[in-house]
Amino acid sequence: MTIPTSTRLADGRELIYFDDGATARSHTAVDTRPLDARSEANTGELRFDALTGDWVAIAAHRQTRTYLPPADQCPLCPSTGANLSEIPDSTYDVAVFENRFPSLGPAVGLIPDKPAWGTKGRAFGRCEVVAFTPEHTGSFGGLSTERARTVIDAWAHRTEALSALPGIKQVFPFENRGQDIGVTLHHPHGQIYAYSYVPPRSAVMAAAALSHFQAAGGRETLLGSIVAKESESGERMVAQGEHFSAYVPFAAHMPLEIHLTPHRHVPDFAALNNAERDELAVMYLDILRRLDNLYETPTPYIAAWHQAPLDALLRPAGRFHLELTSPRRAADKLKFLAGSEAAMGAFINDTTPEQTAAVLRATSAGPKTAADVKPAAAADQKANIS
Repeated sequence: MTIPTSTRLADGRELIYFDDGATARSHTAVDTRPLDARSEANTGELRFDALTGDWVAIAAHRQTRTYLPPADQCPLCPSTGANLSEIPDSTYDVAVFENRFPSLGPAVGLIPDKPAWGTKGRAFGRCEVVAFTPEHTGSFGGLSTERARTVIDAWAHRTEALSALPGIKQVFPFENRGQDIGVTLHHPHGQIYAYSYVPPRSAVMAAAALSHFQAAGGRETLLGSIVAKESESGERMVAQGEHFSAYVPFAAHMPLEIHLTPHRHVPDFAALNNAERDELAVMYLDILRRLDNLYETPTPYIAAWHQAPLDALLRPAGRFHLELTSPRRAADKLKFLAGSEAAMGAFINDTTPEQTAAVLRATSAGPKTAADVKPAAAADQKANIS
């Protein structure tokens, strides 16, 4: 199990190092930047949308956040004399720190419980950044299995810690990869949001899960039933292990969409045992590499790690899983969420899930190199999903 080392940045934000393996290194470097002390009084605002029932974070201070800096000014690379970054140590494996420009927090607490039009309050919560590697270039799919396992331990550690904060209702680790998705830093990294409310999509999934769970008398979860049916069918299955299954869902919303679900009912990263974390590292790398090997250029994606809400009623029915999606529908085409999807939430998929699964099964899961040659069958199928 990875051992974390906690320290503080110049403005008081927490920074935690996670080292590969079971032995923590010494991380004594001090952040010497002349930063003003961070104040919880600077927390943004939450406003209630009475038309939809959604909470919206108003975070105007994020307009000044770092945007696609050159490599020699990257805030996630190890600090040097010429670049004092967010990570003062000259070397690290994985680092997690509180976001300098958070959408939520840094203050935590309870939001209004009976909102109506005009209700607003402080944007309680926590936003953290997870740097997967000290290397400025590359991607999660290019990490070693050991490093991927370290990141999983970091996600588990932060899930447990953030879940214990006052007022937190949902902890959401995710990665936006690629400029087409909207990343503002090229360095391989992800984020963790700890919400003071259950976000809209999570609330919809939680309600469906609870309804199924109650109808089954608490003996079966919705996602457990879905995994069993996908496994029995097999036509949308991409990869299977002892503890996890990866598949294109029956009603995939996006041209490229893969779900990675544990066979055992667990609510979040923190509940995974060592054997499950070991296999998750291997299988996550497997599907990321398949995604990247589809085309000659890196595939943009959103990796959304769905964890059960912390609400006592919803949590027993919620099951941890990954939803990996990409808007890429061909080598040179993206699916844009326009009228039907963006305005109405009514998705239209230009490919069939069965076709996409067949393409992904036939695509190499090895690290991408210049010598990689795609199987002919995969190339034929790939042409069909364009």
